[in-house]
Amino acid sequence: MEQFVIEGGHPLHGTVTPAGNKNAALPLLAACLLTDEPVTLRNLPRIRDVDTMRELICDVGATVEELDPHAWRIHTPRLTKSSLAHELCRRIRASMLLAGPMLARHGELELPLPGGDVIGRRRLDTHLLALEALGVKILYDNAQFRMQADRLQGANMLLDESSVTATENAIMAAALARGTTVIRNAASEPHVQEVCQFINCLGGRIEGIGSNTLIIHGVERLHGGEYLIGADYLEVVSFIGAAAVTDGEVRIRNAGTQYLDMIRLVFRRLGVRWETEGDDILVPRGQSLTIVPDLGGAIPDIKTNVWPAFPTDLTSIAITVATQAAGTVLFHDWMHSGRMYFTDKLVSMGARIILCDPHRCLVQGPNYLEGEQLESPDIRAGMALLIAALCARGTSTIRNIGQIERGYEKIDEKLEALGARIERVSA
Repeated sequence: MEQFVIEGGHPLHGTVTPAGNKNAALPLLAACLLTDEPVTLRNLPRIRDVDTMRELICDVGATVEELDPHAWRIHTPRLTKSSLAHELCRRIRASMLLAGPMLARHGELELPLPGGDVIGRRRLDTHLLALEALGVKILYDNAQFRMQADRLQGANMLLDESSVTATENAIMAAALARGTTVIRNAASEPHVQEVCQFINCLGGRIEGIGSNTLIIHGVERLHGGEYLIGADYLEVVSFIGAAAVTDGEVRIRNAGTQYLDMIRLVFRRLGVRWETEGDDILVPRGQSLTIVPDLGGAIPDIKTNVWPAFPTDLTSIAITVATQAAGTVLFHDWMHSGRMYFTDKLVSMGARIILCDPHRCLVQGPNYLEGEQLESPDIRAGMALLIAALCARGTSTIRNIGQIERGYEKIDEKLEALGARIERVSA
């Protein structure tokens, strides 16, 4: 097992280019199963979850040709099986994303329960309700779903929650359904928009992209095509946070600035500012790192919500940044009951954090953090702890770096190029 050893206290300087959006890459790989013609995806992040999704689609009949490390040509002339491998599904929650394309193209599927990050209960009910609305019959038995549909039929559906992956599943299934599907209360995150844009470039007919009402006119078939995946905004903000807490100066190229407006507002409340130059972001030195109180000096409340509000996946990183900011701030993530549990690691490093309940924590800063032996429960908490280690005094060790590398490509090499003292060692 490998681990990171980080010597903290070194400002980051230089230029970095983020990888492609992991949360777009996974549904796009699944959506490649919707057509029997070759599809080329470019700017794929080379991370563990993407490699697992590749194994999953190949297991059901796809072939993948690497044009370069970040560009694959995927061809699925026919689907060769209707069951997904249990071991592969256990590795990632995104295995659920194969339901929509498999049912649209093949008409049946045996799907084991998906795995994924341990951040509390993550319901699948919205997926099932959306698929049933399109005519899918679903039986759940012995931790496995058996799904069958002779031909999907367009429907008017209201999702009971604005779930990203359930929206993506419904979009992919409806793309080849008979008639028109209307999805209300749809998620509208950047990666959901990319799924819609990708399907349209293959001949699909999706309207309302970027809104919470999608209209999908089913087509008989989709053709091949090529698609460039956008920047991973979660990685972009990770570098912004790392630069700010180390008093560094970092330029982030091709950052997808059009998606960062709400995130920018929230980080301003933590005393972090950046400049935009075209599609680049420049994080300057000398951040104020001072919490901006609400009217009357009230403690500000940073709350996650559905897009375009502040995303849950950035909660951990924002909490770490707040430990270095002067003032008090309350974080509230109502979506995941286990998201905050990593804060005990920050407390062991010297942070002043009160865990109010599974969904809320109060952070009072600034705190001098000390190097510590660390372990991460999930991808985003792992990156947050890595950022904490970069600004801590002394040396930190992060043991289970496989969690971080599920979502971040060559993160140690990118940070080292910016001046971080980080070493990968075998444990």
